[in-house]
Amino acid sequence: MGIFERIYAPFSNDIGIDLGTANSLVYLRGKGVIITEPSVVALNQKSGQVVAVGRQAKDMLGRTPQHIRAVRPLVNGVVSDFEVAEEMLAYFLRKAQRGTRSMIGPRVVIGVPSGITNVESRAVRDAAKNAGAREVHIVEEPVAAAVGMRLPIHEARATMVVDVGGGTTDVAVMSLSGLVVSRNLHTAGDRLNADIIGHLRNEFKIVVGETTAEELKFAICSVFEHEQPLEAPVRGRDLVTGLPKEVVITDEDIRDAIGTSVDAIIEAIRAVLEESPPMVVADIMQVGIHLTGGGALIRGVPELLSHMLELPVNVAHDPLTSVVRGTGVIVEQLDTYRDILLDDDALPAFDHS
Repeated sequence: MGIFERIYAPFSNDIGIDLGTANSLVYLRGKGVIITEPSVVALNQKSGQVVAVGRQAKDMLGRTPQHIRAVRPLVNGVVSDFEVAEEMLAYFLRKAQRGTRSMIGPRVVIGVPSGITNVESRAVRDAAKNAGAREVHIVEEPVAAAVGMRLPIHEARATMVVDVGGGTTDVAVMSLSGLVVSRNLHTAGDRLNADIIGHLRNEFKIVVGETTAEELKFAICSVFEHEQPLEAPVRGRDLVTGLPKEVVITDEDIRDAIGTSVDAIIEAIRAVLEESPPMVVADIMQVGIHLTGGGALIRGVPELLSHMLELPVNVAHDPLTSVVRGTGVIVEQLDTYRDILLDDDALPAFDHS
Protein backbone atom coordinates (compact mmCIF):
# COMPACT_ATOMS: atom_id res chain seq x y z
CA MET A 1 0.00 0.00 0.00
CA GLY A 2 1.43 3.36 -1.07
CA ILE A 3 1.64 6.56 1.02
CA PHE A 4 -1.53 7.92 -0.58
CA GLU A 5 -3.48 4.77 0.25
CA ARG A 6 -2.25 4.70 3.86
CA ILE A 7 -3.37 8.30 4.37
CA TYR A 8 -6.77 7.99 2.74
CA ALA A 9 -7.74 4.39 3.53
CA PRO A 10 -9.63 5.30 6.76
CA PHE A 11 -11.76 7.82 4.82
CA SER A 12 -12.64 5.57 1.85
CA ASN A 13 -15.01 2.68 1.26
CA ASP A 14 -13.79 -0.57 -0.27
CA ILE A 15 -16.34 -2.16 -2.61
CA GLY A 16 -16.44 -5.45 -4.51
CA ILE A 17 -18.80 -5.85 -7.49
CA ASP A 18 -19.91 -8.93 -9.40
CA LEU A 19 -20.96 -7.20 -12.62
CA GLY A 20 -23.21 -9.84 -14.12
CA THR A 21 -25.22 -9.91 -17.33
CA ALA A 22 -28.41 -10.84 -15.44
CA ASN A 23 -27.72 -9.64 -11.88
CA SER A 24 -25.14 -7.44 -10.18
CA LEU A 25 -24.07 -7.93 -6.56
CA VAL A 26 -22.20 -5.44 -4.39
CA TYR A 27 -20.01 -6.08 -1.33
CA LEU A 28 -19.14 -3.29 1.11
CA ARG A 29 -16.18 -3.68 3.43
CA GLY A 30 -17.35 -4.36 6.97
CA LYS A 31 -20.96 -4.96 5.87
CA GLY A 32 -20.80 -7.94 3.48
CA VAL A 33 -23.06 -8.38 0.44
CA ILE A 34 -25.51 -5.48 0.62
CA ILE A 35 -26.96 -5.25 -2.91
CA THR A 36 -28.36 -7.93 -5.22
CA GLU A 37 -30.21 -6.38 -8.12
CA PRO A 38 -30.89 -7.12 -11.82
CA SER A 39 -28.46 -5.52 -14.30
CA VAL A 40 -31.23 -3.53 -15.98
CA VAL A 41 -31.69 0.20 -16.60
CA ALA A 42 -34.95 1.86 -17.75
CA LEU A 43 -34.43 4.88 -20.02
CA ASN A 44 -36.81 7.62 -21.14
CA GLN A 45 -35.95 7.87 -24.85
CA LYS A 46 -37.60 11.29 -25.19
CA SER A 47 -35.52 12.98 -22.49
CA GLY A 48 -32.57 10.57 -22.35
CA GLN A 49 -33.01 10.36 -18.58
CA VAL A 50 -32.67 7.23 -16.46
CA VAL A 51 -36.10 6.28 -15.10
CA ALA A 52 -35.11 3.35 -12.91
CA VAL A 53 -32.21 0.97 -12.21
CA GLY A 54 -32.04 -2.59 -10.93
CA ARG A 55 -35.11 -4.35 -9.54
CA GLN A 56 -37.42 -1.42 -10.32
CA ALA A 57 -36.23 -1.40 -13.94
CA LYS A 58 -36.61 -5.17 -14.33
CA ASP A 59 -40.22 -4.96 -13.17
CA MET A 60 -40.76 -2.67 -16.16
CA LEU A 61 -39.43 -5.22 -18.71
CA GLY A 62 -42.17 -5.98 -21.22
CA ARG A 63 -44.52 -3.48 -19.54
CA THR A 64 -43.17 -0.07 -20.63
CA PRO A 65 -44.79 2.49 -22.93
CA GLN A 66 -43.01 3.08 -26.24
CA HIS A 67 -40.89 6.00 -25.03
CA ILE A 68 -39.46 4.05 -22.05
CA ARG A 69 -36.98 1.31 -22.84
CA ALA A 70 -35.65 -1.21 -20.32
CA VAL A 71 -32.12 -2.24 -21.39
CA ARG A 72 -29.34 -4.49 -20.17
CA PRO A 73 -26.03 -2.58 -20.49
CA LEU A 74 -24.04 -5.84 -20.39
CA VAL A 75 -24.19 -8.59 -22.99
CA ASN A 76 -22.38 -11.86 -22.30
CA GLY A 77 -20.72 -10.28 -19.28
CA VAL A 78 -19.15 -7.32 -21.09
CA VAL A 79 -20.22 -3.69 -21.49
CA SER A 80 -22.34 -3.19 -24.61
CA ASP A 81 -23.70 0.27 -23.73
CA PHE A 82 -21.01 2.33 -22.00
CA GLU A 83 -23.15 5.28 -20.87
CA VAL A 84 -25.93 3.10 -19.47
CA ALA A 85 -23.37 0.86 -17.71
CA GLU A 86 -21.86 3.98 -16.16
CA GLU A 87 -25.28 5.08 -14.89
CA MET A 88 -25.90 1.63 -13.42
CA LEU A 89 -22.52 1.51 -11.67
CA ALA A 90 -23.02 5.02 -10.30
CA TYR A 91 -26.38 3.93 -8.88
CA PHE A 92 -24.83 0.86 -7.21
CA LEU A 93 -21.90 2.88 -5.79
CA ARG A 94 -24.24 5.54 -4.38
CA LYS A 95 -26.55 2.94 -2.87
CA ALA A 96 -23.65 0.97 -1.37
CA GLN A 97 -22.21 4.07 0.33
CA ARG A 98 -25.53 5.46 1.56
CA GLY A 99 -25.28 6.13 5.27
CA THR A 100 -21.48 5.72 5.39
CA ARG A 101 -18.85 8.39 5.87
CA SER A 102 -16.60 8.76 2.86
CA MET A 103 -14.46 11.76 1.94
CA ILE A 104 -13.17 10.33 -1.33
CA GLY A 105 -14.23 7.81 -3.97
CA PRO A 106 -14.09 4.09 -3.11
CA ARG A 107 -11.57 1.46 -4.12
CA VAL A 108 -13.45 -1.06 -6.27
CA VAL A 109 -12.70 -4.62 -7.40
CA ILE A 110 -14.95 -5.79 -10.27
CA GLY A 111 -15.42 -9.37 -11.46
CA VAL A 112 -15.54 -9.91 -15.25
CA PRO A 113 -15.71 -13.07 -17.43
CA SER A 114 -12.46 -14.90 -18.15
CA GLY A 115 -10.97 -14.21 -21.55
CA ILE A 116 -12.19 -10.61 -21.58
CA THR A 117 -10.31 -8.46 -24.13
CA ASN A 118 -8.18 -5.45 -23.23
CA VAL A 119 -10.75 -3.10 -24.79
CA GLU A 120 -13.60 -4.71 -22.81
CA SER A 121 -11.55 -4.52 -19.60
CA ARG A 122 -10.87 -0.82 -20.22
CA ALA A 123 -14.60 -0.21 -20.79
CA VAL A 124 -15.45 -1.69 -17.38
CA ARG A 125 -12.62 0.21 -15.68
CA ASP A 126 -13.51 3.54 -17.31
CA ALA A 127 -17.23 3.12 -16.55
CA ALA A 128 -16.45 2.52 -12.86
CA LYS A 129 -14.06 5.49 -12.67
CA ASN A 130 -16.56 7.79 -14.36
CA ALA A 131 -19.17 6.52 -11.88
CA GLY A 132 -17.03 7.78 -8.99
CA ALA A 133 -14.54 5.05 -8.11
CA ARG A 134 -11.11 6.32 -7.04
CA GLU A 135 -9.26 3.12 -7.88
CA VAL A 136 -10.52 0.19 -10.00
CA HIS A 137 -9.15 -3.34 -10.15
CA ILE A 138 -10.42 -6.07 -12.48
CA VAL A 139 -10.45 -9.78 -11.64
CA GLU A 140 -11.70 -12.69 -13.72
CA GLU A 141 -14.90 -14.17 -12.30
CA PRO A 142 -13.76 -17.80 -11.89
CA VAL A 143 -10.71 -16.55 -9.97
CA ALA A 144 -12.90 -14.35 -7.76
CA ALA A 145 -15.28 -17.29 -7.25
CA ALA A 146 -12.37 -19.50 -6.15
CA VAL A 147 -11.31 -16.84 -3.64
CA GLY A 148 -14.90 -16.51 -2.45
CA MET A 149 -15.06 -20.30 -1.95
CA ARG A 150 -11.74 -20.17 -0.03
CA LEU A 151 -10.03 -22.53 -2.47
CA PRO A 152 -6.21 -22.88 -2.33
CA ILE A 153 -5.42 -21.06 -5.59
CA HIS A 154 -2.01 -19.87 -4.31
CA GLU A 155 -0.77 -23.45 -3.90
CA ALA A 156 0.95 -25.72 -6.42
CA ARG A 157 -2.23 -27.76 -6.66
CA ALA A 158 -4.78 -27.47 -9.44
CA THR A 159 -8.29 -26.20 -8.73
CA MET A 160 -11.12 -26.34 -11.27
CA VAL A 161 -14.04 -23.91 -11.08
CA VAL A 162 -17.15 -23.99 -13.28
CA ASP A 163 -19.18 -20.79 -12.94
CA VAL A 164 -22.55 -21.02 -14.74
CA GLY A 165 -23.78 -17.43 -14.64
CA GLY A 166 -26.45 -15.47 -16.46
CA GLY A 167 -24.64 -14.44 -19.64
CA THR A 168 -21.58 -16.68 -19.61
CA THR A 169 -20.25 -19.97 -18.32
CA ASP A 170 -16.63 -19.79 -17.16
CA VAL A 171 -14.59 -22.98 -16.94
CA ALA A 172 -11.17 -22.43 -15.40
CA VAL A 173 -8.29 -24.44 -13.98
CA MET A 174 -6.04 -22.51 -11.58
CA SER A 175 -2.74 -23.13 -9.87
CA LEU A 176 -0.12 -20.88 -8.24
CA SER A 177 -2.40 -17.80 -8.50
CA GLY A 178 -2.83 -18.11 -12.26
CA LEU A 179 -5.11 -19.61 -14.89
CA VAL A 180 -3.66 -22.80 -16.37
CA VAL A 181 -6.48 -23.40 -18.85
CA SER A 182 -9.77 -21.53 -19.20
CA ARG A 183 -12.74 -21.34 -21.51
CA ASN A 184 -15.63 -18.90 -21.64
CA LEU A 185 -18.84 -19.67 -23.52
CA HIS A 186 -22.03 -17.70 -24.04
CA THR A 187 -24.22 -20.63 -23.07
CA ALA A 188 -25.53 -19.96 -19.57
CA GLY A 189 -28.68 -18.93 -17.71
CA ASP A 190 -29.95 -16.45 -20.31
CA ARG A 191 -29.46 -19.02 -23.07
CA LEU A 192 -31.47 -21.59 -21.09
CA ASN A 193 -34.26 -19.02 -20.66
CA ALA A 194 -34.26 -18.40 -24.42
CA ASP A 195 -34.40 -22.18 -25.01
CA ILE A 196 -37.47 -22.45 -22.79
CA ILE A 197 -39.19 -19.50 -24.51
CA GLY A 198 -38.48 -21.02 -27.94
CA HIS A 199 -39.70 -24.49 -26.91
CA LEU A 200 -43.00 -23.15 -25.54
CA ARG A 201 -43.51 -21.12 -28.70
CA ASN A 202 -42.83 -24.09 -31.00
CA GLU A 203 -44.50 -26.91 -29.04
CA PHE A 204 -47.36 -25.15 -27.24
CA LYS A 205 -47.87 -22.09 -29.49
CA ILE A 206 -47.68 -19.82 -26.46
CA VAL A 207 -45.52 -16.71 -26.04
CA VAL A 208 -44.05 -16.06 -22.58
CA GLY A 209 -41.58 -13.50 -21.24
CA GLU A 210 -38.08 -13.93 -19.90
CA THR A 211 -39.20 -13.67 -16.27
CA THR A 212 -41.65 -16.57 -16.72
CA ALA A 213 -38.94 -18.71 -18.34
CA GLU A 214 -36.56 -17.94 -15.45
CA GLU A 215 -39.19 -18.96 -12.89
CA LEU A 216 -39.90 -22.23 -14.72
CA LYS A 217 -36.18 -23.04 -14.90
CA PHE A 218 -35.85 -23.13 -11.13
CA ALA A 219 -39.37 -24.25 -10.20
CA ILE A 220 -39.80 -27.45 -12.25
CA CYS A 221 -36.63 -27.95 -14.28
CA SER A 222 -34.72 -31.17 -13.63
CA VAL A 223 -32.00 -32.56 -15.88
CA PHE A 224 -32.78 -36.04 -14.49
CA GLU A 225 -36.15 -37.75 -14.80
CA HIS A 226 -38.21 -37.91 -11.58
CA GLU A 227 -40.50 -40.70 -10.42
CA GLN A 228 -43.15 -38.05 -9.82
CA PRO A 229 -43.27 -35.56 -12.74
CA LEU A 230 -42.94 -31.90 -11.82
CA GLU A 231 -45.42 -29.54 -13.42
CA ALA A 232 -46.58 -25.94 -13.32
CA PRO A 233 -49.25 -23.81 -15.04
CA VAL A 234 -47.91 -21.22 -17.48
CA ARG A 235 -49.78 -18.15 -18.70
CA GLY A 236 -48.91 -16.35 -21.91
CA ARG A 237 -50.25 -15.17 -25.25
CA ASP A 238 -51.68 -17.66 -27.70
CA LEU A 239 -49.62 -17.45 -30.88
CA VAL A 240 -52.64 -18.34 -33.04
CA THR A 241 -55.48 -16.29 -31.55
CA GLY A 242 -53.47 -13.56 -29.80
CA LEU A 243 -55.56 -14.11 -26.67
CA PRO A 244 -54.38 -15.06 -23.17
CA LYS A 245 -53.78 -18.79 -22.74
CA GLU A 246 -52.77 -21.13 -19.93
CA VAL A 247 -51.00 -24.48 -20.39
CA VAL A 248 -49.46 -27.01 -17.99
CA ILE A 249 -45.72 -27.56 -18.45
CA THR A 250 -43.76 -30.52 -17.04
CA ASP A 251 -40.12 -31.05 -16.15
CA GLU A 252 -39.79 -33.19 -19.30
CA ASP A 253 -40.73 -30.19 -21.45
CA ILE A 254 -38.06 -28.04 -19.80
CA ARG A 255 -35.52 -30.86 -20.04
CA ASP A 256 -36.18 -31.15 -23.78
CA ALA A 257 -35.85 -27.38 -24.14
CA ILE A 258 -32.46 -26.95 -22.44
CA GLY A 259 -30.84 -30.29 -23.34
CA THR A 260 -28.65 -28.98 -26.18
CA SER A 261 -27.34 -26.06 -24.11
CA VAL A 262 -26.55 -28.28 -21.11
CA ASP A 263 -24.64 -30.60 -23.47
CA ALA A 264 -22.62 -27.59 -24.71
CA ILE A 265 -21.59 -26.73 -21.13
CA ILE A 266 -20.52 -30.33 -20.49
CA GLU A 267 -18.49 -30.34 -23.72
CA ALA A 268 -16.72 -27.10 -22.69
CA ILE A 269 -15.71 -28.65 -19.35
CA ARG A 270 -14.51 -31.78 -21.14
CA ALA A 271 -12.46 -29.64 -23.57
CA VAL A 272 -10.73 -27.81 -20.69
CA LEU A 273 -9.89 -31.15 -19.05
CA GLU A 274 -8.46 -32.42 -22.35
CA GLU A 275 -6.25 -29.33 -22.67
CA SER A 276 -4.97 -29.57 -19.09
CA PRO A 277 -1.56 -31.13 -18.28
CA PRO A 278 -1.64 -34.66 -16.80
CA MET A 279 -0.58 -33.54 -13.30
CA VAL A 280 -3.39 -30.97 -13.28
CA VAL A 281 -5.95 -33.60 -14.26
CA ALA A 282 -4.65 -35.85 -11.47
CA ASP A 283 -5.28 -33.06 -8.93
CA ILE A 284 -8.80 -32.48 -10.28
CA MET A 285 -9.59 -36.20 -10.12
CA GLN A 286 -8.67 -36.16 -6.45
CA VAL A 287 -10.51 -32.97 -5.42
CA GLY A 288 -13.21 -32.69 -8.08
CA ILE A 289 -14.90 -29.76 -9.81
CA HIS A 290 -16.14 -26.74 -7.85
CA LEU A 291 -19.51 -25.62 -9.26
CA THR A 292 -20.91 -22.14 -8.67
CA GLY A 293 -23.22 -19.55 -10.22
CA GLY A 294 -26.99 -19.69 -10.67
CA GLY A 295 -26.71 -22.79 -12.86
CA ALA A 296 -25.55 -24.77 -9.82
CA LEU A 297 -29.07 -24.35 -8.38
CA ILE A 298 -30.83 -26.08 -11.28
CA ARG A 299 -32.13 -29.41 -10.04
CA GLY A 300 -29.87 -32.33 -11.03
CA VAL A 301 -27.07 -30.33 -12.69
CA PRO A 302 -24.32 -31.30 -10.16
CA GLU A 303 -25.30 -34.99 -10.40
CA LEU A 304 -25.38 -34.87 -14.21
CA LEU A 305 -21.91 -33.30 -14.41
CA SER A 306 -20.52 -35.88 -12.00
CA HIS A 307 -22.10 -38.72 -14.01
CA MET A 308 -21.00 -37.46 -17.44
CA LEU A 309 -17.45 -36.42 -16.45
CA GLU A 310 -16.80 -39.18 -13.88
CA LEU A 311 -15.56 -36.63 -11.36
CA PRO A 312 -16.75 -35.45 -7.94
CA VAL A 313 -18.70 -32.17 -8.11
CA ASN A 314 -18.63 -29.80 -5.13
CA VAL A 315 -21.38 -27.17 -5.10
CA ALA A 316 -20.40 -23.85 -3.54
CA HIS A 317 -22.13 -22.66 -0.41
CA ASP A 318 -24.49 -19.94 -1.68
CA PRO A 319 -23.33 -20.21 -5.33
CA LEU A 320 -25.00 -16.93 -6.31
CA THR A 321 -22.59 -14.92 -4.14
CA SER A 322 -19.25 -16.73 -4.65
CA VAL A 323 -17.88 -14.13 -7.08
CA VAL A 324 -18.93 -11.05 -5.10
CA ARG A 325 -17.64 -12.57 -1.85
CA GLY A 326 -14.35 -13.17 -3.65
CA THR A 327 -14.15 -9.55 -4.82
CA GLY A 328 -14.77 -8.53 -1.21
CA VAL A 329 -11.91 -10.66 0.08
CA ILE A 330 -9.63 -9.27 -2.65
CA VAL A 331 -10.48 -5.61 -2.04
CA GLU A 332 -9.84 -6.07 1.69
CA GLN A 333 -6.47 -7.79 1.05
CA LEU A 334 -5.28 -6.14 -2.16
CA ASP A 335 -1.58 -6.65 -1.45
CA THR A 336 -2.11 -10.40 -0.95
CA TYR A 337 -4.15 -10.86 -4.13
CA ARG A 338 -2.55 -8.27 -6.42
CA ASP A 339 -0.93 -10.97 -8.57
CA ILE A 340 -4.31 -12.41 -9.63
CA LEU A 341 -5.71 -9.07 -10.88
CA LEU A 342 -5.88 -7.99 -14.51
CA ASP A 343 -3.49 -5.08 -13.99
CA ASP A 344 -4.16 -1.99 -16.13
CA ASP A 345 -0.40 -1.32 -16.26
CA ALA A 346 -0.06 -4.60 -18.15
CA LEU A 347 -2.49 -3.47 -20.86
CA PRO A 348 -0.75 -2.39 -24.07
CA ALA A 349 -1.00 1.27 -25.05
CA PHE A 350 -3.12 2.12 -28.05
CA ASP A 351 -1.21 2.95 -31.22
CA HIS A 352 -2.34 6.41 -32.41
CA SER A 353 -0.03 6.48 -35.42
